[in-house]
Amino acid sequence: METVETNSVSLKRPHSEDDVANADEIKRQKTSENCKTETNSGQSIETVTEQPAKSLLEDTKNEIIPNEEGEEQEDEELEDGDDDGDPESFADMMKHGLTESDVGITKFVSSHKGFSGILKERYSDFVVHEIGKDGRVSHLDDFTVPVDDEDPSEETFTVLSDEDKQRLEELQLLKNKETSVAIEVIEDTKEKRTVIHQAIKSLFPGLETKTEDRDGKKYIIAYHAAGKKALANPRKHSWPKSRGSYCHFVLYKENKDTMDAINVLSKFLRVKPNIFSYMGTKDKRAITVQEIAVLRITAQRLAHLNKCLMNFKLGNFSYKNHPLKLGELQGNHFTVVLRNITGTDDQIEQAMNSLREIGFINYYGMQRFGTTAVPTYQIGRAILQNNWNEVMDLILKPRPGAEKGYLVKCREEWAKTKDPAAALKKLPVKRCVEGQLLRGLLKYGMKNIISAFGIIPRNNRLMYIHSYQSYVWNNMVSKRIEEYGLKAVPGDLILKGATAVHIEEGDVHNYTIHDVVMPLPGFDVIYPKHKIGEAYKEMLVADNLDINNMRHKIRDYSLSGAYRKIIIRPQNVNWEVVAYDDPKIPLFTTDLDKLEGKPLPVLPTDGKFRALKMEFSLPPSTYATMAIREVLKMDTSIKNQTQLNTTWLR
Repeated sequence: METVETNSVSLKRPHSEDDVANADEIKRQKTSENCKTETNSGQSIETVTEQPAKSLLEDTKNEIIPNEEGEEQEDEELEDGDDDGDPESFADMMKHGLTESDVGITKFVSSHKGFSGILKERYSDFVVHEIGKDGRVSHLDDFTVPVDDEDPSEETFTVLSDEDKQRLEELQLLKNKETSVAIEVIEDTKEKRTVIHQAIKSLFPGLETKTEDRDGKKYIIAYHAAGKKALANPRKHSWPKSRGSYCHFVLYKENKDTMDAINVLSKFLRVKPNIFSYMGTKDKRAITVQEIAVLRITAQRLAHLNKCLMNFKLGNFSYKNHPLKLGELQGNHFTVVLRNITGTDDQIEQAMNSLREIGFINYYGMQRFGTTAVPTYQIGRAILQNNWNEVMDLILKPRPGAEKGYLVKCREEWAKTKDPAAALKKLPVKRCVEGQLLRGLLKYGMKNIISAFGIIPRNNRLMYIHSYQSYVWNNMVSKRIEEYGLKAVPGDLILKGATAVHIEEGDVHNYTIHDVVMPLPGFDVIYPKHKIGEAYKEMLVADNLDINNMRHKIRDYSLSGAYRKIIIRPQNVNWEVVAYDDPKIPLFTTDLDKLEGKPLPVLPTDGKFRALKMEFSLPPSTYATMAIREVLKMDTSIKNQTQLNTTWLR
């Protein structure tokens, strides 16, 4: 099932040294991301000294988030001064956000008494390791490059000056009218000329080279082999037949989402992002480790990028004959720290034992529904109702709560003028959903909202209707548990292979709650044969939708439906309570720490604060925060976590 990640809101912590440090770090990171590809400066990677929480709860989930091949990703939103303010004012703004009960998340399965704790106070408190289809957990533990006689020498990466690289890049990308670039060979030898030829061809795919004599001097001439068609395409004739076409590697990243990382890599390598493949995207506000494959880029070139990339590292290189496919993963392994916990040792023991033995309700987490006063499921419902004026209004109208200053101005302009051009002028970031819709309205006119909405990338459009499906599913599961508890009952659904069947009266003893599934509404699913089946129909009728007709006149918005387990029991559950004094110190070592030989800080036996370190593995399409919610018995919404964290700040 296809899902799309939504952005979450950031909490600023003003008037502190951490803010100044973080602002400086953002500048350094931008400088790093703009550094010349495969520079010869010898700059080494700089791992950011992490700041306390900027986003309290960017819901980490085990979901697969597909991206259509070649589709551009939305630009990261710009920082805006209007977001700054004291924690109280931010918490006040978040009063307009969603809570769990707003999206049907109301039940728990365990009987222990809940306690409080802070999730993601630091992004390094949340570490995700991908589990491949073979059950192997991805780790970054090896920087060595496979030895290959076909690889160019290390000198290939340093022989060209920054000025040469700039001119070659402009030629490669057809940014000027020059048809060739001439590079003078200083200290002319055949070996030196060979290295320059290799450097240009390997670093700038699509360019060919030749040697010319000019005024008694030797020049290497670079030119396009076959015009635009050759741009950034891997060179078939330069790739050894004995080597697998795909370089697989482990991507370790901090505080950056998967597509951002791939976009940065593609810029440095001067290739298109769609030559990279992966099994699933990973959260931004976390440290994550996952496998990536790239077509016909050598491990040597990738390893060289470690010298200038910030916030991520590449390693564990190997060559294989296949790319990676979305959904091939078995799941993810999570290592989570909940800081400043209040529970007793007995409460924590009960909570964690319950998580291991019973599990948690497989709700769709808060991130599925957006963070502003207009939930994504409302837009999805309007799409399914074919109410396009409502869709336009929900996306563009002014809304209370925390938003970027330029979005507020754009919405105000839209409300005042209903002029797409005027509203668009207020947006410095044109690739946000609002900007894309306004561009569509400008192109197709106010009377063709369907076509205007179609300018938004397909995955983002489908996000809205999937959010509505999730909203219905959450509400129905809460009703199912309220009505029948934690046992299988006649009329429930279970899966036999990929087919859903009802549990009959005589078979009910053969099944437990862990076997029961519930449908996401659609034209290709069946519903429970008890009160909850009727509840589905009633909920959709209240939303002016017909459960028996979930096909839409626009094929993309037709819902086939799917089945989802009610209860998930995590695997490999372990936990430990630790004491600490300094909220800024890490409480466990990462893969990168181990590679760099960093010791774990010595923790006091009786510190000011206590933290719960927990580990568990989850299958795809499950939300880690819903597991944590079951442990804490706390609302995991940004609205609630913001209020908790602003109290903690005092």
